[in-house]
Amino acid sequence: MSAVPGNGSPMRILITNDDGIEAPGIRWLARAVAHAGYDVVVAAPLSESSGSSASMTAVMQDGKICFEERELPGAKNIPAYGVAASPAYIVLLALREAFGPEPDVVLSGINRGANAGAAVVHSGTVGATLTASHAGLHGLAVSLDVLTPAAASASSGGAAIAALDRIDDEHHHWASGAEFAVRLLPSLLHTPPGTVFNLNVPDLHVDGIRGLRQASLARFGQVQMSIAEAGDGYVRTAVQAAEETLDPGSDLAALAENFAVITPIRAPHEDTDVRINVEAIRVQSPAF
Repeated sequence: MSAVPGNGSPMRILITNDDGIEAPGIRWLARAVAHAGYDVVVAAPLSESSGSSASMTAVMQDGKICFEERELPGAKNIPAYGVAASPAYIVLLALREAFGPEPDVVLSGINRGANAGAAVVHSGTVGATLTASHAGLHGLAVSLDVLTPAAASASSGGAAIAALDRIDDEHHHWASGAEFAVRLLPSLLHTPPGTVFNLNVPDLHVDGIRGLRQASLARFGQVQMSIAEAGDGYVRTAVQAAEETLDPGSDLAALAENFAVITPIRAPHEDTDVRINVEAIRVQSPAF
C-alpha cells in the first residue's frame, strides 16, 4: 500500500511515544516517515510516561488538558505537540481530531529500550498502538534495544541495565529503528484493520543487523523486578536482568542474535474458548 491512498492525499500518521516529546527516537522516526511521503503529526507526552501501558491519565488545568506546539530538531515542517497526557490518552485525543485530521495509522517510538516478551503488557509504547487497534487502526510500536550489544549474553537476552545511564542517547542507532519501521509500513497496511506490529531493533548500524525475523513473545521480559528490602510499612524494589533461559523462536532470542524482530499483536478481546457455567453460580445478599 502506498503512502498516498487512492484519494490522492498522503496517508496520515500519528507518531507518539512514552519517552516524551524531547526524546531523540521520536524525531528520528518522524523524519524518516515524513521523508517516505506520509503526512505526519507528532503528539507525545511532555514528560516520560514509561510503563504506563494503555492508561488514561492527563494533567488538567481548569478541566482542560494542556498541550503546546514544539519544533522537532531537523523537522521544522512536521507539526509536533507536547501533551500533558499518557500515550494512550494522546491517541484518543488524536482520534477526536485534537491535533488536526484523524490519523489513519499510529506509530509509537522509537522507544529507548526493547519492548519484548510478556513485558509488553506494561509498555506505554505498545499501549498507544493497542489503543489505536481497539479503534480499528493499524499500529506499529518501535523500540531500540539499547541494552545490547554492550553486554550480550544468552541468559539475559543482551540486557546491560547499568550501561544505560553511561551512554549519550544521541549516540544510539535510532536511524536503524526508523529504517526498519518505514520498510515495514507497507506490510502492516496490508494486514486486517486493528493489527499491531511490535518491532524491536538491535542498537547497531543497519549493516550490522543480521536481518528481520518474525517471532513469538518470550514468556518473560528483558528485566524483572525484585524486592530488595522490606520493612515496617515499606518495600524497596530493584530491577535486574532476567535470568530465564531464552525460548527458541522468541523475540528476545532473536534480539540476542542481533536480528530485528517483529511480532503481530492485537488489543485484548474476548476469549471464546472459555465457557463458564454461570447457572451453577449462586449469588446471595451478604449477611451483615
